[in-house]
Amino acid sequence: MRRREFLGILSCAAAWSITSKAQPTERTRVVGVLEILGTDDPEAKIRSEVFAETLQQLGWAVGRDLKIETRNVGGDLDNLRRYASELIALTPDVIVSVGSVTVAPLQQATRTIPIVFVNVPDPVGAGFVQSMSHPGGNITGFLNFEYSMSGKWAELLKQIAPNVTRALVFRDPTTAAGVGQFGAIRSVAQSLGIELTPYNVRDTDEIERNVASFARSANGGVIVTPGGAAAHRGLIISLAARYKLPSVYPYRYYAVDGGLISYGPNTNDPQRKAAGYVDRILKGEKPADMPVQAPTKFELVINLKTAKTLGVTLPLSLIARADEVIE
Repeated sequence: MRRREFLGILSCAAAWSITSKAQPTERTRVVGVLEILGTDDPEAKIRSEVFAETLQQLGWAVGRDLKIETRNVGGDLDNLRRYASELIALTPDVIVSVGSVTVAPLQQATRTIPIVFVNVPDPVGAGFVQSMSHPGGNITGFLNFEYSMSGKWAELLKQIAPNVTRALVFRDPTTAAGVGQFGAIRSVAQSLGIELTPYNVRDTDEIERNVASFARSANGGVIVTPGGAAAHRGLIISLAARYKLPSVYPYRYYAVDGGLISYGPNTNDPQRKAAGYVDRILKGEKPADMPVQAPTKFELVINLKTAKTLGVTLPLSLIARADEVIE
């Protein structure tokens, strides 16, 4: 072989070696997100941003080596199973399920794809995991409430409106969480002299009719529990203002949107923690070995502007305890 030809072969081999090393060796990982809130909901956008930013901080280049596929349910729960099926069909590496009603359809559709839930009150009772410390299957995640804490909403309602003797409770009776939370509220409400009227959230016209009917009698208030009501919170808050109903809500974003008072966990922190679990799963850990975690801090948020609109005089001691006061 001539020397020139031999050097040419070596040069081609070297070029091939450099090119092959420059090619990515890892495929793009796919994370599915099933979000209970709608695409145009400001809270959903904040959650999405926090989740993506945390993944980027953990070293993932979203849009390059990691793709996030999101499906937003919004107020139409009929979309829930369809969107769950769509995500499963994408065969993602992991799915993040935001909201208690989003987990069941995913669990029914797959027992192999890892699922990280966020904002689920009772994953053991609902059958999503075997235990908090050892989930045991393909699902793990983060709680939003212990049932016993739900009674705090009844206590707060009585504290901000001592004359209240009736409360309309927005809840979801189709889930273990909805049943458990209502039971905890009822046990406390009875001792406070509050008669509860449970309301199962459906369409907007029905919400308006039920609130209007409830408001015909005096001394009424409203308690909103987590669940399907979140997608209708703008309507519920406006109706509470129209009929001068003191109301207690489960998350800060209700108070930000004009609700009177909210008490519940920070909604951004679970998104960061979920991103951490997703990172660990993508690196090889199993959901079965990753314990379910509970919130460690609850926020009391008061909207003083709404209090003035409703004609409610809030106790100074309660305002002093608030984590945030919106003026």
